[in-house]
Amino acid sequence: MRFELFIATRYLRAKRRQAFIGIITGISIAGVAAGVASLVVAMAITNGFRQDLQQRLLGSTSHISLQRVADDGIQNWPTLMDRLSKEPHVVAAAPAIFEQVLISRGPRARGAILKGMIPRYERKVGDLLNSVKEGSAAPLEEEPTPPPPQPAPDNTSAAQSPDSLEGLQRRVAAMPPIVLGKAMADNLGATVGSTVLVTSPQGELTPFGMVPKYNRFHVVGIFSSGFFDYDNGWAFVRLSDAQKLFGLGDFISVLEFKIDDLDRADVVTSQIEDAAGKGFMATNALRQNSALFKALKTERLVTFITIGLIVFVAALNILISLIMMVMEKTKDIAVLMSMGTRRAQVRNLFIAQGVLIGAIGTAIGLVVGYAISYAGGHYHVLTLSPEVYSIDYVPFAPRAIDGLWVALFAVLISFVATLYPSWSAARILPAEALRYE
Repeated sequence: MRFELFIATRYLRAKRRQAFIGIITGISIAGVAAGVASLVVAMAITNGFRQDLQQRLLGSTSHISLQRVADDGIQNWPTLMDRLSKEPHVVAAAPAIFEQVLISRGPRARGAILKGMIPRYERKVGDLLNSVKEGSAAPLEEEPTPPPPQPAPDNTSAAQSPDSLEGLQRRVAAMPPIVLGKAMADNLGATVGSTVLVTSPQGELTPFGMVPKYNRFHVVGIFSSGFFDYDNGWAFVRLSDAQKLFGLGDFISVLEFKIDDLDRADVVTSQIEDAAGKGFMATNALRQNSALFKALKTERLVTFITIGLIVFVAALNILISLIMMVMEKTKDIAVLMSMGTRRAQVRNLFIAQGVLIGAIGTAIGLVVGYAISYAGGHYHVLTLSPEVYSIDYVPFAPRAIDGLWVALFAVLISFVATLYPSWSAARILPAEALRYE
């Protein structure tokens, strides 16, 4: 053990003539431990919410979207999808149509994004269909069939009348199915089994001018993804029903892709765009939600700075403790210097003592912080209201790299707090300190 470290440890363990110096030292260790533990827990919570948001956001939608620059639809999409599905890092592909529509039920109406898709492909690139909480998305997987011929009305049987309950049920069952978001269904007052009117602004030209296209749909399911934008503004129908409503024939508007490595999203996006050829444009979810992810990084930095002030306050306690220590050990320092101890060694002695205080507090704080984070993440200690936060517990996701940065920050602050006391101790003159001994 080096001379300076040996003396520093002896000073930390020795009994004090002035007890409050030892109390301040203990408070300094506790302060550093509290600051480090708070930072670890705060970083774990921030990471937990970020990971949960990112997983649900990127799991709800496709990673990469390809569409025509001219916005005239993609023709011969099965061939193109099959070819692009073989590109490196692409694990799934799905055709889709996105259009703005008006969905109404009685006097209530909502603007929405209507997505026409094929469920067996859609489930491979996104999880929204898997978040159906009421009803089922299974009817979307059934191929549309022509409505059965209506029997001739028979006045002798009210049950066979087209206006009877049985006739109404037959007509509703013959309507194409639709799945609505939870918030949208609540605003429309729609439930599973209700009928809604979907109106497309892309009308057809008639002798009386442009007439909007519309069709009635049968609500077969209601999904709840936890994202308000989706739950309030999205609806799903079969691809063939969307093509019929918008008069697109066998065209689609978007090819969606899921990849195996989101860190390579930009590279794979360019790769798919080049492979598709001229006239196509590709974008990815990370680029589309860049503002959100940037805000999460900013929140993480602000959290680190705010809670890091606890470590700064603990460093002030270390500063006070060392100043008191220098005053108490003035004669000891003078004796050491008169016996040949160099000023640099005296300075290093008190630097080592302050860093030891910081290191001990940091080690305790890391253990406590990771223990709290593990317990919170494993046992879901802190509960939330799922209606407000879309999750019923506070997620903890501690990372080793965060602990490393927190430890370096705490030890660095502890080191800075030792600079003045160590410099003050090295300036002691042995003759003046021992003049009256």
